[in-house]
Amino acid sequence: MRPDLFSIGPITIHGYGLMIGIGFLAAILIGMKRAEKHGLDKDIVFNMGLLCIVGGMLGAKILFIITEWNNIIHSRNLWSDLAYGFVVYGGIIGGILILYVYSRFKKLNFLQYMDLIVPSVSIGQGFGRIGCLLAGCCYGRETDCPIGIVFHNSEFAPNGVSLLPTQIFSSLGDFAIAGFLIWYAGKQKKDGKVISMYLILYGVGRFIVEIFRNDPRGNVGMLSTSQFISIFMVAFGVGMMYFVTHRKKKEQ
Repeated sequence: MRPDLFSIGPITIHGYGLMIGIGFLAAILIGMKRAEKHGLDKDIVFNMGLLCIVGGMLGAKILFIITEWNNIIHSRNLWSDLAYGFVVYGGIIGGILILYVYSRFKKLNFLQYMDLIVPSVSIGQGFGRIGCLLAGCCYGRETDCPIGIVFHNSEFAPNGVSLLPTQIFSSLGDFAIAGFLIWYAGKQKKDGKVISMYLILYGVGRFIVEIFRNDPRGNVGMLSTSQFISIFMVAFGVGMMYFVTHRKKKEQ
């Protein structure tokens, strides 16, 4: 697609980086707006957004290095691989961990704020996948379907071959999940149900999309690394949903 969008003097604006930046900005602004609506501290949400960016980037990079270690050490273009290489699940785990630590330190209701923030996370992921499309990473299998897309100057995807647009599948799925979660949050108390639903929906969707992807991304047996993690994410989400629902019934 368009790895490099345009240049301003010596500065080149990359499609991937720009969309990641737009995703972060949209996530924080929407999170702060929703904080006002739900009576929570928007400054805390802003701080959490910045921390989530740091923890998410570190987690995504660390998991990428772990899953792609063999490819990285033999890479002929190490800088490019490290610059573009991220694993979304690492970002989710890293973001949740750093927010949990921050919540404990500030004595905040972790589940309450996570229920507020998680739709914004999904929105940020949706923009990030558009960045993947522009860069050509996270590409799909070869196809004869009319929906196939062809890359011509990607450093990652095979060029000149029609591929399934798995980046678009993921982006649309992330935006759809975000919309559903915002609606769902309006029906629930902020007690962990929204983040539970996110874990379930994202885990199932990611497992399915992985079937159609064809980029190197590590394996655990017959499953891709992300499919393997998806199983535990869905199981954790179901267990968490049961726990918060059961606890709520006990309190009534």
